[in-house]
Amino acid sequence: MADLIVKSTVKESLNEMNVAADFYEALDGEVTELLEDAARRAEANDRKTVQPRDI
Repeated sequence: MADLIVKSTVKESLNEMNVAADFYEALDGEVTELLEDAARRAEANDRKTVQPRDI
């Protein structure tokens, strides 16, 4: 699967904090899991549209 996050945007959002190289991979994994869970909830409710309430 492709990276779901934009590293430059993450770095910008964290202002002047340093970001470890492996942080991006961990964050991408969390986002992937969040999306999979949301898709499962939508499907469980007989929907093909993922909505904010699925998060």
